[in-house]
Amino acid sequence: MLCEWCNSLNVTRTTSSVYWELPDGTGAIEITNTPTLSCPDCSMTYQSEPIIKEIEDQLFLIDCKRLGKVIPFEELMEIPRLLKKNYFDFSS
Repeated sequence: MLCEWCNSLNVTRTTSSVYWELPDGTGAIEITNTPTLSCPDCSMTYQSEPIIKEIEDQLFLIDCKRLGKVIPFEELMEIPRLLKKNYFDFSS
């Protein structure tokens, strides 16, 4: 796997806390234990595009008013969705 920032091969998979703005703009939440990529060569820590899309779709499709300020990634992904899919995503 290559680092998306410096193309190093030293990327490792880890987990970390990330902070995400809610889709309606009313606030942000901390998502703990989020799958993360870390590169010791350029010191970047980031989420892959599939993880970013997964988080954004989930936040768009659930009732965010019921979320606390902090939630583990796995728990966030297990919250039942109000719709089956993001019908406003035309990228695929």
